[in-house]
Amino acid sequence: MGYNSANMFIFLITLTAITFVLLLIVSAIEPIHSRYSRFELIRRANLGYKDAKYALDREKHSNDILSLQRVVTSLLLVVVVSLSVNTFGWFKGVLLALFFSLSYGSMSNFGFVKSWAKELYSKIEKPIINFIQKAPIIINLLRSVPRSDDKDDRHINSREELQHLIYNSEGVLTADERSLIVHSLSFDAQIVDTIMTPRSMIASIKKTDFLGPLTLSDLHKTGHSRLPVIDEDIDHIVGILHISSLLALDIKDSTTAEKTMEPKVYYIREDQTLRHALAAFLRTHHHLFIVVNEFRETVGLLSLEDVIEALIGKKIVDEFDKHDDLRVVALRNPGLNNKPEKCQNV
Repeated sequence: MGYNSANMFIFLITLTAITFVLLLIVSAIEPIHSRYSRFELIRRANLGYKDAKYALDREKHSNDILSLQRVVTSLLLVVVVSLSVNTFGWFKGVLLALFFSLSYGSMSNFGFVKSWAKELYSKIEKPIINFIQKAPIIINLLRSVPRSDDKDDRHINSREELQHLIYNSEGVLTADERSLIVHSLSFDAQIVDTIMTPRSMIASIKKTDFLGPLTLSDLHKTGHSRLPVIDEDIDHIVGILHISSLLALDIKDSTTAEKTMEPKVYYIREDQTLRHALAAFLRTHHHLFIVVNEFRETVGLLSLEDVIEALIGKKIVDEFDKHDDLRVVALRNPGLNNKPEKCQNV
């Protein structure tokens, strides 16, 4: 091999390597997409944000950019194959070309290749978009990826997905706003059983009990603003005693709970929705419902505060409240309900 032939061989190898590297970089290019939805980009563009207007053009032509990328990648691959054959001969050249064709896709995922591709694309993106806008006929001939329409593809497919997006909207919504929206979205799906005060935590008073000083003291210690008044047991509620109404009671006069209670009692089924419960509270102008099951047995209490808290996702502080969550207290079983010494769960 002569001097000129050796130089030509080195030149062809160098050219093949450079072309192959360029092939890797071009195939590793990924068009940049905005983190905003099309609706938000249009809104910002209408407000005069130049970046939003450019982002809209970028989104509009993203598939055309991919089409051009495919064209350039195909051309570079043809050049690499031709150079391999011309440089190394048919047998070695074809094997090398086959290796290049099969491996360039995976090799383009290397970190340094991705970095080079990102840097290159940042410099050529604007000229490419300008070319696409000025040469629509050429782009239509080269287009291999269907052009994206003006419809936003970012559909929300479930209530849970919408709640997830709201939960992760820091910087757009405050914590209180996120909580309010998320809880209002799940409000319709909740039933009374999920938020009521359970039967085991119901504090009550018999209708025949006298409201003397000791009894009044004990009532205030319960931490409740309203107590059901029972006849025989908790399944026979005959009225509601309002603790606030006892403040003006003359403790010198002996009076029973039956004489001081409100006789009107409202019942609601445990499987009713919270929307139904809220409508019932508004219709009856009452603040406490007795929750019953299908057999009319008392299973819990539901207050207007419980429903409002479930709607807004925030605790309402009541001056009579003693516990933050009576369901949590009930789960701890402070009364040791059905817990004899030799109990066993099956």
